[in-house]
Amino acid sequence: MTHPTELPFSPAAERNQGPILAQLQALLPPQGQALEIASGTGQHALHFSAGLPGWHWQMSDPDPSALATLQARRALAEPALQARLGAPLALDVHQADWLPAGHRVDLVFCANMLHIAPWSSCAALMQGAARVLRDGGQLITYGPYLFADLPTAPSNLAFDADLKARNPAWGLRALDAVQAEAQRAGLRLQARHALPANNWLLVWGHGNAQV
Repeated sequence: MTHPTELPFSPAAERNQGPILAQLQALLPPQGQALEIASGTGQHALHFSAGLPGWHWQMSDPDPSALATLQARRALAEPALQARLGAPLALDVHQADWLPAGHRVDLVFCANMLHIAPWSSCAALMQGAARVLRDGGQLITYGPYLFADLPTAPSNLAFDADLKARNPAWGLRALDAVQAEAQRAGLRLQARHALPANNWLLVWGHGNAQV
């Protein structure tokens, strides 16, 4: 049987899962259905599901090796937690059908994807979320962004340069550009919350709210 220490592990996810969960607990209703995009190691999914006992949390990832990790981490969870964690889905944001026809969710959650994916993934994320969210549902994204109204921390400038050196298609995204893609999909930025290490939790939804 796989031991937790044998699974891929993200120190960053371990550090940020507490602050993110605190915001989710403040923002979300007591129960609902969530779809997580690019679940990676699954650390967030297990931590959030444990802290949001009224929510069913659906993990997903396009990478077969990540899917294997997600399945193994789910299998190690307590039965009650497993029941709230859907078997991980093979899901690429660019695909037309994220979920079975007619299936909707209350939350789409996506952490640290936009800056390590091609820019086309931003439009695909917004369009896909707009398709699967129920009325009143939210898309919540987490990560570093570039703001027109705020200075960029030196650490984020260095991170951006490093990302672009590794892959020219990567890099921190300007919030204005992300908002433009959201608007094309019918989503608006409803709130933004500063979190540790110069990261932000952004809340998107249908309607006219804008910050």
